[in-house]
Amino acid sequence: MFMNNVSNLKLLVVLLAVLSVTSCKRSSNSNTSRATGWNINSRDGGFQYNTSFKEQQTAPGMVFIEGGTFTMGKVQDDPMHDWNNAPNQQHIQSFYMDETEVTNLMYLEYLDYLKRVYPPEDPTYKNIYLGALPDTLVWRNRLGYAEMMTQNYLRHPGYAEYPVVGVSWIQAVEYAKWRTDRVNELFLEESGYIKRDAKTTEVTADANFSTDTYINAPSQTYGGNADILEGGRRNVQTDADGNPINVYAKIESGIITPDYRLPTEAEWEYAALGMSELRSYNVYRGRKKYPWDGQYTRSGKRQWRGDQLANFKQGKGDYGGIAGWSDDGADITAKVKSYEPNAYGLYDMAGNVAEWVADVYRPIVDEEFNDFNYYRGNVYTKNAINDDGTVKILTADDIVYDTLSNGKIVARNLPGEVAKVPVDENETYLRPNFDTSDNRNYRDGDKKSSRFYRTNFDESSNATKSSETQKMYNSPQHKIERDSLGNIIREYDESSNRTSLINDEVRVYKGGSWRDRAYWLDPAQRRYFPQDMATDYIGFRCAMSRVGSKTKTPKRRN
Repeated sequence: MFMNNVSNLKLLVVLLAVLSVTSCKRSSNSNTSRATGWNINSRDGGFQYNTSFKEQQTAPGMVFIEGGTFTMGKVQDDPMHDWNNAPNQQHIQSFYMDETEVTNLMYLEYLDYLKRVYPPEDPTYKNIYLGALPDTLVWRNRLGYAEMMTQNYLRHPGYAEYPVVGVSWIQAVEYAKWRTDRVNELFLEESGYIKRDAKTTEVTADANFSTDTYINAPSQTYGGNADILEGGRRNVQTDADGNPINVYAKIESGIITPDYRLPTEAEWEYAALGMSELRSYNVYRGRKKYPWDGQYTRSGKRQWRGDQLANFKQGKGDYGGIAGWSDDGADITAKVKSYEPNAYGLYDMAGNVAEWVADVYRPIVDEEFNDFNYYRGNVYTKNAINDDGTVKILTADDIVYDTLSNGKIVARNLPGEVAKVPVDENETYLRPNFDTSDNRNYRDGDKKSSRFYRTNFDESSNATKSSETQKMYNSPQHKIERDSLGNIIREYDESSNRTSLINDEVRVYKGGSWRDRAYWLDPAQRRYFPQDMATDYIGFRCAMSRVGSKTKTPKRRN
């Protein structure tokens, strides 16, 4: 009897051990669902997901910026006394940013693509290319000679690695959209989802790649050209019956990268400061006035002592210093990477050119409402849906052109993209976090924010003149349109009652430029400029959101 009990006990121990091992194997298998126990990525079908994904691939031209908390706004001297950038505590999520400003060479690649795919000699596409061209006349000065710059700065190889200028905020945004599509097109090609080299040999205006289209209606990408969409399958996956599976990449595949975009003002300022070099455990060991450590614009290191640390205007009539040893190496813009990077590996976050950021300008940052990834400028949209329930893909007949305040025509969408419409009550009804599509003037510029607010306040086009002048931001309202022959008709706002230049179409730009004194090199400084205009001292760089972990080097816990 005792021996039988011992044998039964031994058998029970063995069974428990086997069950434990089986359980461990099941829980450690990344292709087994911890929710249901079902297999993931099975050849028999079912749920498909990239369970081997490690972390986001750093996109071309970018560096990783680990997010954190910082004091946004002016923390040093403020001789202007305008309280335009009062200090406020903000937290930034990790993201990526271009290590340099977008250069002439990078922008010329964009122009070359537009010219090949949307040939300007075709009247249908003419304004796509022309609308993307930088304004080279920004170099002209009434009392200065600069014709050499207007003719050569953009295209001459001598300026290839200099930051592009003459680009409006609108053009910078369109460039970022184009760059997103080109990088994802490359990633999909390298992963075997699309035909190799089709991006350069077979793309046309009617058959091209859009990231949004590939995600929402992949079979309609490249105009539905199956040869391109199926020609890249080097490792065709099939189910148990031999039917192809995972024909198209999805968000779940982990291959498609987030959008390139302009950085928010908070992101740009955080990245420019490079506070990581002052971090000691969970506090900062002081404040920073410039992207580099120290309170001065000249280097204190013995090897380079006295050299300027950025390209800026040193004084009246002094854009580069005396020729020779003390010269800073530039009288206009400088070649990117001419100066040392900051602690994040970013070049020219002070000087060279100022840079567009995504935000609509307001004199205040409303940290009382939000202190996480602060951004003013959200305009929420959704995919337009056809009557049959499919997403609407734009054709050449659907291109929307805007005539800007300076008369320039720009394309706001391109054939092959998914049509977008504003969100409506289907998305906003009873939502606590947003209740309208356009949030640019939320809490600062809408009628409820006005100091003259009353229940019968009217913001419509039929509003009386007196009520119009009582809005918080009463900027000039110029009108520009074209007649049936394409001639520009300009109507200037000559009202003497205008009190501000601020409206929802002015954007923030940050950082000093080759034209600015040292005061503007402080990353906290902020200025604004109309989003459809350009200058010879404002350029831009792109950013990209980080998906997944906050850091690339997680803490080791003993």
